[in-house]
Amino acid sequence: MSTGKVRDFDEITSFLGDYGLFQILIIALLSFSAMPAGYMGVIVVFVSDTPEHYCRSSINSTRYGTDWEQENGFQERGSWMGPGSCSRYKLRENWTTAAGFNDTEQCLDGWVFSTDRYTATIVSEWDLVCDSAWKVPFSTSLFFVGVLIGSFASGHLSDRFGRKPVLFFTMVLQTVTALIQATSVTWVMFSILNCLRGLGQISSLIASLILGSEMLSQSVRVTYILLGHSLGFGIGYALLPLFAYFIRGWRMLLVAAAIPGFLFIPTWCLIPESPRWLLQKGRVEEAELVIRKAAQWNRVPAPEVIFRAGDCLELMQNKDEEEQTYTYMDLIRTHNIRNITIFGVFIWMSVTMVYYGLSLNSSNLNGNIYLNCFISAAIDIVVYVATWLLINRAPRPTFLFSTLMFCGMMLLVIKLVPEDMPVMFQVLALVGKIGVSAAYCFIYVFFTELMPTVVRNMGLGICSTAARIGAIISPYLLYIGVYSRILPYIIFGTVSIMAAVVSMLLPDTRNSKLPDLITQTKHIRRCPCFSKETSSTQSDPTEGNKEAHKSAIC
Repeated sequence: MSTGKVRDFDEITSFLGDYGLFQILIIALLSFSAMPAGYMGVIVVFVSDTPEHYCRSSINSTRYGTDWEQENGFQERGSWMGPGSCSRYKLRENWTTAAGFNDTEQCLDGWVFSTDRYTATIVSEWDLVCDSAWKVPFSTSLFFVGVLIGSFASGHLSDRFGRKPVLFFTMVLQTVTALIQATSVTWVMFSILNCLRGLGQISSLIASLILGSEMLSQSVRVTYILLGHSLGFGIGYALLPLFAYFIRGWRMLLVAAAIPGFLFIPTWCLIPESPRWLLQKGRVEEAELVIRKAAQWNRVPAPEVIFRAGDCLELMQNKDEEEQTYTYMDLIRTHNIRNITIFGVFIWMSVTMVYYGLSLNSSNLNGNIYLNCFISAAIDIVVYVATWLLINRAPRPTFLFSTLMFCGMMLLVIKLVPEDMPVMFQVLALVGKIGVSAAYCFIYVFFTELMPTVVRNMGLGICSTAARIGAIISPYLLYIGVYSRILPYIIFGTVSIMAAVVSMLLPDTRNSKLPDLITQTKHIRRCPCFSKETSSTQSDPTEGNKEAHKSAIC
């Protein structure tokens, strides 16, 4: 039986066109679904920020009570309250000033927090400073733990139960969790809900990416991922400082962040299930119904029979298996998919570690925190558009190699900058971030095209899990900057260059159709004598032709 049509899902559905009403609707709705994920991941910048604070004066002090503190503010208190924000001078009888006293004590009566920037954050709400300051980064780490769990679990659930149910379930989870989190009465409750919110955030993001990629043609797919999905993520990120500027309380900020998620839920009736996934599960009639509805939206005639038995049989069932149930073990079952998975894990971890490392560092720049956050988001948006313009002008591995190598070299050049040139130091770091931002959005395009349909969500889930590990590591690498300012950049630059070298081993997927089966996974480039013939879609070698396959590689 011929299997040529099996890999040509795009060819079978080409009568729909590329940019009909159906495709535009899918791009718009799924891009909108990425907006909440854009700000949910970084909303902690404002929710968990630490306002300026100092020890509250003793309740026995009549001279320096709350009224005096409010009238004189944070500037005057430094000369009499204590040597730092975690201690105060002991109260003495008949004293007029505490200057010069060496006896100090802990802040037994709590702290006074500035309200110049925020009316309240979780830090001022629950006194998460001094001995309790560790709770702030820990709650943020729990968010990334939830992201890590979601990256791993959502892939399997999506491949098993469908892209659409997982997308909407995790969107509801993210939205409802944010609302409940706004009512948190303790830090423990807030932290547990933070983990659940992280799980929903990444799961909905990956599910919407896969759903759109599988419904759109190859030429539209790249536009959707870069100008739709990634741009929606960036716009969500850019909206965060705007919301935070007008909503200075952390509880109402979380409520406002949940509203777009609720607005997305009614689109259930407009977004169909992935026809590729339906075919893989043998649900041909449902897949045809999706395509026919798309044809009606686009006002184009549909063939009487869209998916013939000869076209779909191999996609619906594996010749060696009666039941088509895939697990994470299938990501290492064959030589080709195993190589793609291993390289993907390393590249995603490296890119994300560098991306979040530079992003967190940019948020520490001097100046207005709202403006700094907006500039960081604006840079990402510009990079997404530039990546879309350049992506088809070079092979996929070459593009990824160029962006990561550019980032790595810019960061390593920082070592040559004199200490008395901080502006040049920051400019090079910002320019380096441009390169890794391009790589960060590009890997979603590249690995979506590398992973076959039957394990695509699980494959991206594994890669995303590795990426979250990189995100968790990055703050600790930045902490090394306390001892050596240049060392974090050397590490980030070296890792970026290593990932660039590995990326050149990946096969090119430019202008290629999405693989459906594991046997359609492309093999990596193993040596410099790589030729065009080996870059085309090939099946894994069988036992009878392994030697011939090896000779074809080099």
